Amino acid sequence: MFHLFEKTDRGEVYVIAEMSANHGGSLENALQIVREAAEAGADCLKIQTYTADSLTIDCDNEYFRIKGGLWDGRRLYELYSEAGTPYEWHRAIKEECDACGIDFLSTPFDNAAVDFLVDEIGAEAIKIASFEMVDVPLVEYAASKQKPMIISCGMGSPEEIRDAVDACKRVGNEQIVLLKCCSEYPPKWEDMAIGNIPDMKERFGVRVGLSDHSPGSVGAVTGVALGACVIEKHVMLEGVESADSKFSMNMEEFAQMVRDVRHAKLAMERSNYELTEGERASTVFRRSIFAVREIRPGETFTEENVRIIRPGFGLAPKYYRDLLGKTSHRTIERGEPILVDDLS
Repeated sequence: MFHLFEKTDRGEVYVIAEMSANHGGSLENALQIVREAAEAGADCLKIQTYTADSLTIDCDNEYFRIKGGLWDGRRLYELYSEAGTPYEWHRAIKEECDACGIDFLSTPFDNAAVDFLVDEIGAEAIKIASFEMVDVPLVEYAASKQKPMIISCGMGSPEEIRDAVDACKRVGNEQIVLLKCCSEYPPKWEDMAIGNIPDMKERFGVRVGLSDHSPGSVGAVTGVALGACVIEKHVMLEGVESADSKFSMNMEEFAQMVRDVRHAKLAMERSNYELTEGERASTVFRRSIFAVREIRPGETFTEENVRIIRPGFGLAPKYYRDLLGKTSHRTIERGEPILVDDLS
């Protein structure tokens, strides 16, 4: 069972740990990432299902070389050959997810990968990457498997996002989650546009989360505050270098982000003015009106013999002006609270 909808229906945040290329070419690293991500609090471990040939062609002209950014100068085919997760690892990774009690998720990049994930591996949901969101035939084919569709929307215009949503609905799949994403690695803070999340929820009428490539927890916590019900982050093992490690979190950072996200969600839960049990206990330290000199019967209450001070056992401060000038009908010792009856 895929637990995203179950958790988000309860108002919880669903956290996806993205492995991507951070296995560094080692299956044992991949399985260790599953175990550590689960221990850190992830709900799901995500990989990517592709070969270099399913993404591009082996070509060395200018169109197939990356210009600028983290992978400047590299050939696409070379990069994808290095970064991919071998198909023969998938079953072991999914079984490790099952053993650790977290969901398994992957991103297919062609129809054959969709078939492999759903029909052979038993994947219970499908993730569409930002760069593939505009591949409407792929989105539609993946959605036809009638599995939950999690679609990253980096670089997506409202019209392009609508095309992807409509592609799912055309084949009768309404199980759609959109992830706000900035397709920079890592993004500049001013480029993240996390403020789009409320608009995406209203515009498309589906659950919306955040696929976050920014450092630390700030982006994730801000996303949750704005209504994100899913957070996706790249994770890595300390000391394992890969094509994605420079914008990925180590497990200690990831565990802290998970805690921060959970705490942010808890902090937003109460939207009323009722006092908590702890606040009720603290009301005794509010200010109230006390006698600061001995006051005898028939003596007038003045600014010299009564003051607004802590603690809160006396008459509320809002009655201070009403009290001044009235006459006391009893003896009040210094340090005793003024009571409601003293107003009469």
